[in-house]
Amino acid sequence: MADGIVHLTSASFDDVVRSADKPLLVDFWAGWCGPCKLIAPILAEIATEQPGIIIAKLNVDDHPDIAMRYSVMSIPTLIVFAGGEVGKRLVGAKGKGQLLQELSEFLPTSR
Repeated sequence: MADGIVHLTSASFDDVVRSADKPLLVDFWAGWCGPCKLIAPILAEIATEQPGIIIAKLNVDDHPDIAMRYSVMSIPTLIVFAGGEVGKRLVGAKGKGQLLQELSEFLPTSR
């Protein structure tokens, strides 16, 4: 878990989703994707600033089976899992403020 981000694989995905004890945001990304590169540092900041949510990444080129299972058609796609179920889906890169607003229902209200 370098930089506070969990790096998922096809082998680890289901276990991590099932065992997450707080909301889990999975970033479906690829190395060639410009918007994915733009959102990566924002997700890293959120991972260190928001202990109430787990940030994870899944490379769709390396693990297309998981991307297909969740009908990921464009990247970046961010899916929030809560209690092992899909709670929210966000498509496209967003700024930090907008992303935090979109995730507010999954974040603790105050620290």
